[in-house]
Amino acid sequence: MDYSIRPIAAFDDNYIWLIDNGEIAAVVDPGDPKVVLDRLEADNLKLVAIINTHHHFDHTGGISELCEKYADCVVYGPESQELSQVACRDGDSVEVLPSLNFNVLEVPGHTLDHIAFHSSDMATPVLFCGDTLFAGGCGRMFEGNPEQMQQSLEKLASLSGQTLVYCAHEYTLGNLNFALAVEPSNSALAERMEEAKALREDQQATVPSLLSLERATNPFLRCRESEVQKSASQRAKNIVSSPAETFAVIRKWKDNF
Repeated sequence: MDYSIRPIAAFDDNYIWLIDNGEIAAVVDPGDPKVVLDRLEADNLKLVAIINTHHHFDHTGGISELCEKYADCVVYGPESQELSQVACRDGDSVEVLPSLNFNVLEVPGHTLDHIAFHSSDMATPVLFCGDTLFAGGCGRMFEGNPEQMQQSLEKLASLSGQTLVYCAHEYTLGNLNFALAVEPSNSALAERMEEAKALREDQQATVPSLLSLERATNPFLRCRESEVQKSASQRAKNIVSSPAETFAVIRKWKDNF
């Protein structure tokens, strides 16, 4: 069965992802119910599933209203969340839409209960990663610690390089600006920045991105690279060598960039 994935813009910079086949649909992290309801009505779609990655309100705020409107809608989310009708744990496989299965990955760091959903059932593998991995960056650590977050990012980075990364925010230009401060000699990163600028000037989304591109340009996935470790050491004014230590330094640096 053929499904498409399209963004629904919400708030200032959120993306709510719509997965549909022209008749039935699922949405990912619906913080704003109105924009989702407007799109479903405009496209004559029936909402049958909601995917939720974590408990922050800009990712959950529309779930209750959408479930009231669509009584048969099933919510897939972290087992810690009362809104989750199907509690998802690391290693689970869930059929969110007919013939569209997702593998669940626990990725704590941004929040302790954060999960991601990965599927190889579409023409190209897809990853819905919420606020763990961003295009060119990663989420802040509100509940987890650097070691958890760095391990979560490495788990995502181990997926196929052809995976399309559907993150939840349009943060790419700011992320790449920071990435260039960490790796100023990364030519792939400089090229990516120019491409992202052109997209935003044309009011187009910079996401999804390819995971292979993230591995080549996203400093938070490159904490084993010598230039990233060198920049972290200079920032910390101390020798930094382990990936977790490197991540901790550059994440703190990004928090104040």
